[in-house]
Amino acid sequence: MPRFSVIVPCYRVQGFLPECLDSVLGQSFGDFELIAVDDRSPDDCGAILDEYARRDARVKVLHLPENVGLGMARNAGLPHATGDYLLFLDSDDTLTPGALEAVADRLAETADPDVLVFDYARTYWWGGTRRNVLAHLLAKEEVFTAAEYPPILDLLMVVWNKAYRRDFVAENGFAFPPGYYEDTPWTFPVMLSARRIAALDRICLHYRQRRQGNILSTTSRKHFDIHDQYERVFAYLAGRPELASWRPYLHRKMGEHCLDILAKPDRLPPADKAEFFRRTARMFRAHRPEGARVDGEVAVLTGSWTGYRLRRQSARAGREAARRAGRARRAAAARAGAGWAALHARRPLDERLVVYSASSHRGVLGDPAAIYHAAREIAPELRGVWVVRDEETAAGLPDGVEHVIVGSRRYLEVTARAKFFVNDVNWPGTLAKRPGSVHIHTHQGTPLKYLGADLRDKPGARLGFDVPQMLRRADRWDYSLVASRHAELVWERAYPCHFTSVRTGSPRNDVLVRGGPGGFRERHGIPADHTVVLYAPTRRDYRRGGYVDRIDLARFAAGLGEGHTLVVRLHPSLAAGPARGMGLAELARRRVVVDATGEPHLADVLLAADVLVTDYSSVMFDYAVLDRPIVVHADDWPAFTASRGTYLDITAEPPGHVTRSFRELSGLFASGGWRDGESARLRAAFRARFCEFEDGRAAERVVRTLLLGEPPSGPASRIPGQSGSLDALSPA
Repeated sequence: MPRFSVIVPCYRVQGFLPECLDSVLGQSFGDFELIAVDDRSPDDCGAILDEYARRDARVKVLHLPENVGLGMARNAGLPHATGDYLLFLDSDDTLTPGALEAVADRLAETADPDVLVFDYARTYWWGGTRRNVLAHLLAKEEVFTAAEYPPILDLLMVVWNKAYRRDFVAENGFAFPPGYYEDTPWTFPVMLSARRIAALDRICLHYRQRRQGNILSTTSRKHFDIHDQYERVFAYLAGRPELASWRPYLHRKMGEHCLDILAKPDRLPPADKAEFFRRTARMFRAHRPEGARVDGEVAVLTGSWTGYRLRRQSARAGREAARRAGRARRAAAARAGAGWAALHARRPLDERLVVYSASSHRGVLGDPAAIYHAAREIAPELRGVWVVRDEETAAGLPDGVEHVIVGSRRYLEVTARAKFFVNDVNWPGTLAKRPGSVHIHTHQGTPLKYLGADLRDKPGARLGFDVPQMLRRADRWDYSLVASRHAELVWERAYPCHFTSVRTGSPRNDVLVRGGPGGFRERHGIPADHTVVLYAPTRRDYRRGGYVDRIDLARFAAGLGEGHTLVVRLHPSLAAGPARGMGLAELARRRVVVDATGEPHLADVLLAADVLVTDYSSVMFDYAVLDRPIVVHADDWPAFTASRGTYLDITAEPPGHVTRSFRELSGLFASGGWRDGESARLRAAFRARFCEFEDGRAAERVVRTLLLGEPPSGPASRIPGQSGSLDALSPA
């Protein structure tokens, strides 16, 4: 008996069906059967299914004699299911890699609950991906009932984001009704009846948002089926007195659901909307529990169709008025801000005022933070003010850090008066550079990937990126900090502007040179005797959204064996997207790996690591300062270089061993070769070339030479921009 029965009903989806089937058959967890139901599809779905069944014995095909609709097709597959758990997958959707293994692990961990709810992401026809906005509700670790954890019902009430214990379904006689919205009278009874529900905070399914062909986006009277579906839900409750307390909740949910359908422009024929409203209102009155409050959105169902239309028209007029008022307020604020800035621009520059920003105003971070802390110690007479993006960011700043919110009056005041500006990304275009002010650009690491003007011939990498505007902003730079002559030459090529390169080293890496203690291991409970393997991949420009699964994290962590801890840090641009939901968050919860993506200070993570595994992330240049082993996993190097472009072939001049497949990577760690003599030799050559100005005094050097104007000492020589050949990307 298999662990899972995956039921896939098929109708007019021949263009999507192979991808759906492949997503199931390619799962790392193989103990399943796939029951495909051909719902008398007029296209080639039946032939496609038969071909897959010939190739894979796990595929069972059922050809229906007539078209019965989605719900009834699922019912047809149920008697053929023999698995412990049922999953329903629509034939235009796909399982994510590793989904069944994650579901199986969670079921085992929670001792086989009646229902397991997992996460999904919407994938759009134009290439975008958006995670379920209520994903945080799935972070609950203990098993529960709907009564114990009502927020679980706020999730999209669909059938395909859950695994159901087959015996539980059979015992309760759950089945799908005919018609549209067939998930409603299945999901509510299932969730309310389940004695044990578990949640899995992992994206296991991609919910395809089709440009056309989506049944629920088809204009039709079939949307009136929603009333019959909720009648079935109320009938289910009527036969089970123990569930009577849910009537007020379902009464409101029914009203909200029907009003949502009515408000959608593509659901109901315009001539039928009045009838739909009146039928909904009758049903709403008929099922209203005694004493139930009717307020908010659903209160409109106690009135007339004319009242509903007037309310909708009034709401639209109100929104339009609010938009116009907002535009007027913003225009007035801009005029007032310009006047405020102009007023302060007439005052002399404050020679002691330094304005800092890092990572697009995200806090006290990176090179600017290192310079700020050095200035407070070396030159306390300087006043440092940080620009942050919003009040939430400001609330997370360390005590005693003076700050302004970008765009505020105080922001306009300090940026109009400051002598010095320190940033690792460009300042907004609205910031006018006053004569005599000094802009110090720190960058964000030693460059491997194409940047700036070099992106002109890489349309995928510069999607949405205005290169000429970026260069106009870079024209404000006075000084560009560099950690090596390689970086110096790249910056001058990528940013053909009139700045001076300063060979300071990277201020944020001073702590790495000095070997600060950090506290990452202690915060995450990593044993002191463990070998910490840090995996830090970069984003991909050949994939919309930037995230591509390169290795199986659970398999890699298991292969490392006892005495090892795998730490994963995704690219910062992926921290808030769906990437962590593709398995990383769940593996971190189970302590299979440690997720360091949200760690604000990269140096703490690097100091805790004994070895770095990366692909093409610039973090390798920082980590090389520590003189610890580095492994470059370059399994998609040709695709990466073609889409993004690189300033050197990191596979030919690596900081350590290079692997081009997971087998090579796991074998390197199994043999211990990752830290052999060849690794040390490669690392030494890499450090000599790319860390030549890293001596632990970069921040002090910037403060003394650029903020205080003292004569340079050590390697802090100043090189006028554009002084050498823009194509010479190797040291002289």
